[in-house]
Amino acid sequence: MKVSIASDHAGFKLKKIVLKNLITDGYDVLDRGTYVEVSCDYPDFAEKAAYDVVDGISDFAILICGTGLGMNYAANKIPGIRAAQCCDLYSARLSREHNNANVLTFGARIVGDGLAIEIVNTFLKSKFQGGRHQVRIDKITSIENKYINFKRV
Repeated sequence: MKVSIASDHAGFKLKKIVLKNLITDGYDVLDRGTYVEVSCDYPDFAEKAAYDVVDGISDFAILICGTGLGMNYAANKIPGIRAAQCCDLYSARLSREHNNANVLTFGARIVGDGLAIEIVNTFLKSKFQGGRHQVRIDKITSIENKYINFKRV
């Protein structure tokens, strides 16, 4: 399984920890930045890693900033992305099982190192259940498609 990972300056240290754990666990990981702990803009890195998912380069993306919120907002602007901000194992599991999330976001200022690794492992090992959940995903995609070229008059 291939996973893209990215962070801004606030998530940089935690990204390095999660990245090392992913490689140790045998994942093929693509690091999309930031590569230094200097103030930077999270949308730049969220876009790179999330686009890897819709482009088929990666199966999933993991995005880390201070709270996980900014990365989540940016990633969810890309058609085809279903990013889930998760601060606990239950949300990480259900985001995959029920919502077929393909991007995980969380905050380095919100979760500690150990919990972050558990959240990532739970997210990546959980499987989409399909069935009634697929009907809902299809409705989300329909909404996305409806507004993809929307221009305010």
